[in-house]
Amino acid sequence: MPHRNSNERETLALRLVAILRKLNDGKKLCPRELADELGTNIRTIQRDLNDRFGFLGLEKVDGRYSLPTRHLGRLTTEDMNQFAALAGVRGLFPTLNDRFYAELFQTRTQTTWLVKGAEYEPLNASKTILFQQLEDAIRQRQAIDYSYDKPDGTKTYQGVHPYKLVNHDGIWYLAAKDSGALKSFTLVKMDRLQLQNSHFTPDPEVERTLQQEDDVWLKEKKQEIVLKVTGLAATYFRRRKHVPQQEISKEMEDGGLIVSCRVAHEDQIFRTVRQWLPHIRIISPEGLQTKLERELLQYVEQR
Repeated sequence: MPHRNSNERETLALRLVAILRKLNDGKKLCPRELADELGTNIRTIQRDLNDRFGFLGLEKVDGRYSLPTRHLGRLTTEDMNQFAALAGVRGLFPTLNDRFYAELFQTRTQTTWLVKGAEYEPLNASKTILFQQLEDAIRQRQAIDYSYDKPDGTKTYQGVHPYKLVNHDGIWYLAAKDSGALKSFTLVKMDRLQLQNSHFTPDPEVERTLQQEDDVWLKEKKQEIVLKVTGLAATYFRRRKHVPQQEISKEMEDGGLIVSCRVAHEDQIFRTVRQWLPHIRIISPEGLQTKLERELLQYVEQR
């Protein structure tokens, strides 16, 4: 292996950090464009993406490389520097293969976060600091105090047990236990965070609940909703879940579906039904479809 001087190592590290930052920001990278931007050749960039960053599991579509959506926005500047350094010197340690690096990456990005959706919310400087403090509290199992903006004013929470930072449809939330109840708090509404000296023992049931939830409505009591989906929309409901805890109960002769789901609040199902009108109807519980239609009529009349 040729010996690199300090300038070469610094150039490599800076280039790898620049690439990782773009990937972390959700950019889809073209090797040729990247080579021109970073002042190197395309073969070097291809080696960076395919070999040095092979452990990231990059997706390649139409010649462009990107980070899987479940990892977007998860790395801090310190993380990027560390992984770039690992990628740059990995050739010195042939026994540390892709599996080792991939497991290390998975551990770093999945310990404190859950992402339920393909986007992530950009945070300003103060909220980024808050985010990092919450990560520390979750890892160390420290109770926290903070203020929270509510419609009726600011409320102070004390002795809250933080479990996960959850990204749902682009918005960051803190999933935490407050006075024994599992709740979600919008990150941008939190302020004046303080980590207590006291620690807590995590509840395994809470961990399971967070993994199973399809949304951030963290109420224990769920209501079953039954939907009728037309044949035109059925393909999309077979392909993936569009409602919380979705299950296909029956395949209809006309190609449609009977779908059941469980929600904590009717607004969850109303949002989905509105998006799929006229191809979906609520058939149970009785009266819920009528309530939705009444709300839609009021909306039209007000415009």
